[in-house]
Amino acid sequence: MQVQVNANHTVQTDESLERWARTELTEGLSRFRHEITSVEVHLSDQNSDRLSPDHKRCLIEARLVNHAPMAVNHVAPRLDAAFRGAADKLKRALEHSLGRLRDNGLRKSIRRDGLLVPEDSGPEPATGA
Repeated sequence: MQVQVNANHTVQTDESLERWARTELTEGLSRFRHEITSVEVHLSDQNSDRLSPDHKRCLIEARLVNHAPMAVNHVAPRLDAAFRGAADKLKRALEHSLGRLRDNGLRKSIRRDGLLVPEDSGPEPATGA
């Protein structure tokens, strides 16, 4: 799984932040490592020149094998909180969608699992003469 961290001109990043983000995503999404080909993290400051409580934004896009890409975002006062929020949302979204796809092959429907009475289970009803 390839992880790329990008930031726009309003956010100062360094190698330690990028390394931390890669490690967090690699460990946090390890369960899905066979379904994910790459992950892109986009960090931005929505109000670079103004002060506001929630202005750091993190958008994470995961490219999946044989599935449409999945993207989530989170806004918070600090970059690390925005990143953690987006990473948690991505993990939940992957668990929901990929877990459902996995379960479709394992779960059996009530309609298919023998709720119908087998033909040889009893006498045929009498037809009127």
